[in-house]
Amino acid sequence: MLVITKASIDECNTKYAQGGIAAAIGLGDSPEIHFQDTIAAGAGLCDPEAVRILVDEAPDRIRDLIHFGVDFDTQEGEVALTKEAAHTLPRILHAGGDATGEHIERALSRMAQQAKVRILEYFLATDILVKDGRVQGVRALDCRTGVEEEFEANSVIVATGGGGRLFKTTTNSDIATGDGVALAYLAGAEITDMEFFQFHPTALRLPGAPVFLISEAVRGEGGVLRNRDGEKFMSRYDTVGDLAPRDIVARAIVAEMRRTGTERVYLDVTHLPPRLVVSRFPQIYGYCLNWGLDITRAPIPVAPAAHYMMGGIRTNTWGETNITGLFASGEVACTGVHGANRLASNSLLEVVVFAKRIIQRTQEINQHTQTQLITPSPNPKETVPLPERPVKGKTALPNLNALESLHWEKVGIQRSGEGLLEAVKTLAAWEKALGQVTDRPSYEMRSLVLAGRLMTEAALMREESRGAHYRSDFPEPLPKWQKHIIFRKS
Repeated sequence: MLVITKASIDECNTKYAQGGIAAAIGLGDSPEIHFQDTIAAGAGLCDPEAVRILVDEAPDRIRDLIHFGVDFDTQEGEVALTKEAAHTLPRILHAGGDATGEHIERALSRMAQQAKVRILEYFLATDILVKDGRVQGVRALDCRTGVEEEFEANSVIVATGGGGRLFKTTTNSDIATGDGVALAYLAGAEITDMEFFQFHPTALRLPGAPVFLISEAVRGEGGVLRNRDGEKFMSRYDTVGDLAPRDIVARAIVAEMRRTGTERVYLDVTHLPPRLVVSRFPQIYGYCLNWGLDITRAPIPVAPAAHYMMGGIRTNTWGETNITGLFASGEVACTGVHGANRLASNSLLEVVVFAKRIIQRTQEINQHTQTQLITPSPNPKETVPLPERPVKGKTALPNLNALESLHWEKVGIQRSGEGLLEAVKTLAAWEKALGQVTDRPSYEMRSLVLAGRLMTEAALMREESRGAHYRSDFPEPLPKWQKHIIFRKS
């Protein structure tokens, strides 16, 4: 087994996941309730079969993580569970308070190293090699020497994470540049649901401080959103108030900031016992304290930030794509469990549930040389190539700042047809202007431009608002759009 990673083995979005991992293991909870919550959050676009697998297999995957050395937090001898937005009951397990992702990443990377898995760090995959519809391996660039190598393989698993670096303000690691989506599309894989990108409602907005996620679990423990004047405002936007789904909370914060003429709102936990805040959220407390803010005494200034890519490489319930031997796992994959809006803390769960199924499937294929066949989506769908966009004249090469600003302003929390059309024309011109790709920055820019086009073209096509996709010119969901947009290279 070979693992290729463009940075160090422990640098990934998983490492920064604060909130936790969802599983129906608590008193009175059940996979059926977890199923219903997930389906409701997905706004009509979840794959029920995939969701059923997710919630049914969750308890077993939690046991696996414990066996692998993940120490989940406990209370009076039982695993501690907390509640997050849009969950009916407390079902979020956490480790190290607000360091769940780091604990999981550390345990799994340690196991990989102990198992003597061959790991090539600072190698960037540049092409997925395909012949006659079957994967052959990958081509990768040694980022330290500039030398390219080819690696043959019967099975290739793409697990490159999301594309948060498309946006000016993001909670993502710098490595999240949409590489896997771009590589898979260029290889002929189907890419779906790219218009659905989740913006986390609460990222730290302190002058001079880097973007830092303030977990949704803070509101789950009783944190309250207030505007500049100290008023609670979420009840004006949703009957559930502060525990409304993320897309509603993010748009509500944007509306409140515009109404009050400010660039932030405040998440207040000063009414909670200080000991609870410090023990439950040690990373958040420590980070804010380093920037001069004691969150037990003063509210946290927050604003939305790009957070999670719901769309990606289309897979079936075994992680298979339409290319034989090519699999996708994690945020880069679109398994169908998230639909139009991911339910909080289902992402880490999706990784462990479907990653295990991928390994089971590859073992079956190796033993029986079975042919892969992707399961059709249960919803109406259309498979289309990216539209041709004529480009007039020469365009300057894009830079990262311009690309991030374009997506933030035109393809962000609130979108319009006019802004999206402007963005796709700009992205098409940038795509044409891209020169030869020779090093990590140029490959990452190629990935960002292509992933950005896939996202923006899908958002322009979808003339409705649904889940995390909001169009000011089409503000309501429409029955005719309860379907997936699937791109495939012609």
